[in-house]
Amino acid sequence: MGCSNCGTAKDGKPSGCKSNGGCSTGGCNRLNVHDWLANLPFSDPESGCRVVEVSFNGGSRKDFYRNVTMQLFEKGDMVSVEGVSGFDVGEVTITGEIVRLQMKKKGVEENNPDIKKLLRRSTDKDLEIMQQNKGRERDALVRARAIARQLKLDMKMSEVEIQADGRKATFFYIADDRVDFRELIKLYAGEFRLKVEMRQIGARQEAAKVGGIGSCGRELCCSTWLSDFKSVNTTAARYQNLSINQSKLSGQCGRLKCCLNYELDTYLDALQNFPDNAETLQVAKGTAILIKKDIFKNLMWYVLPDSNKQFPLTIERVRKIRQLNLQNVVPDSLEPVEVATGKPKEEESGFVDLVGQISLKTLEKADRKKRHSGPERRPNPGNTGRDNRGGGDRGGRGGERGGGPDRGGERGPDRGGPDRSGSAGGERGPDRGPDRDPKKGPPPPNNRNRRR
Repeated sequence: MGCSNCGTAKDGKPSGCKSNGGCSTGGCNRLNVHDWLANLPFSDPESGCRVVEVSFNGGSRKDFYRNVTMQLFEKGDMVSVEGVSGFDVGEVTITGEIVRLQMKKKGVEENNPDIKKLLRRSTDKDLEIMQQNKGRERDALVRARAIARQLKLDMKMSEVEIQADGRKATFFYIADDRVDFRELIKLYAGEFRLKVEMRQIGARQEAAKVGGIGSCGRELCCSTWLSDFKSVNTTAARYQNLSINQSKLSGQCGRLKCCLNYELDTYLDALQNFPDNAETLQVAKGTAILIKKDIFKNLMWYVLPDSNKQFPLTIERVRKIRQLNLQNVVPDSLEPVEVATGKPKEEESGFVDLVGQISLKTLEKADRKKRHSGPERRPNPGNTGRDNRGGGDRGGRGGERGGGPDRGGERGPDRGGPDRSGSAGGERGPDRGPDRDPKKGPPPPNNRNRRR
């Protein structure tokens, strides 16, 4: 998990955090070591350690090399070291006095003649050759898995690491049993045209090489800082009062999580204050059985027969009952303590009579007003002739009726026209006509007459 400074500069090159290859977050390189002795002055610089630690393949593999040159190297420098029938290119991780501490931790003698030599600072040609050979690793891994599958070998090829000069390749594999890969090595040597080395690793080493994010949200410990893998069993989970759930206790490698051992010593120290041989207690109601120990609150939880209720007891109370049982005295009760929870208790609301507290007069008034007003009808411009009963249609009918042979032709013109006066007779039209303004248009329809 690199820091925010590990971005890309304007020219396309990585900007970096300006710490000479040693990111303080530990995400730029796996298995980083902080040189806390770098700024300390030494009285005799000539007696300094001439061995440096070099990492390969992004920190997945580290080794010590003797600096036989007169050059001084710093953390993050790319160097060419002695390899198998050639050279290899790696990155300097630590130099100086802290290398001696690392060698002592890993059991390596400083004067050991088997330590390989550091040849020179890597040139551009060395880096170019390394990049070309590193680009072959992915295709070589795919081809190696296919060949192993053809031979029907019970093994899983995890990673292929090719030396910088391309003369040697190391194949890392996982297998439960012993595998006879003599024929496999011959096929690999003929296929890839280089020296082949087979190295068996475990599931945890594979997870360290692959990397990933754990259930805690951080990078895997084995791929960042953890180098020695200790055995983990379910007893560590029982001491910490964890449920034995294989899916939750297992890591990305399929084994129990290494972090189960981190706090185990603290739990063991806290459990020393709890009384021994207190799995059962005799009381008047029966035999109380211990189900769990809470080291944070110093409580021991018991359950009685024919009851599912759990009773928390203090350590002093358990010791007192234990002493009484040794004297053949059976106490009346366990006398459990009340455990205060952080959540506030919710008060149960009783029955409340709300009759008469809510007024519905406003709703009744609105409903009554809506019923009496009724829906408003908007005039439709397309049906003006049908809605206007006193208009020209009816007047025209009056004119037609007045023009018949029985009723006389003079009534027709008097009843026709835009007013309702046409329905009353021809003589009333001229008298009532001037009272209305022709610009206002016809009068609104009478809803009461339309309902009838």
